[in-house]
Amino acid sequence: MTTALDPAGIVLAALADPTRRRLVELLAECGGATATMLARDLPVSRQAVVQHLAVLREAGVVDSRRHGRDVRFELRPHELTAAARWMEAVAAQWDQRLAALKEIAEETPGSDRDPRW
Repeated sequence: MTTALDPAGIVLAALADPTRRRLVELLAECGGATATMLARDLPVSRQAVVQHLAVLREAGVVDSRRHGRDVRFELRPHELTAAARWMEAVAAQWDQRLAALKEIAEETPGSDRDPRW
């Protein structure tokens, strides 16, 4: 469950959908686009793209700006970076645990050393 106090969780929940991940990739490639432009590269309707972009906007991953009649969407990498930092911290914890497990597995039999988990 994600809450307003869990920004990484909100971002990860928004990115759980493959269409939204593809939208993020497209926005990263082009720097900004309208929903119509983005829909050209996806197997979903423009209306579906707009709904996916709304989820990404609520998660803080994209921002929208009106340019005349068009609404342009742009990536906000700060929220992605915060989620990536969280994932890196979790990965580092697992790396430490795996290194300790490797050390235990490689010790000579009969050693009195305590596991470090």
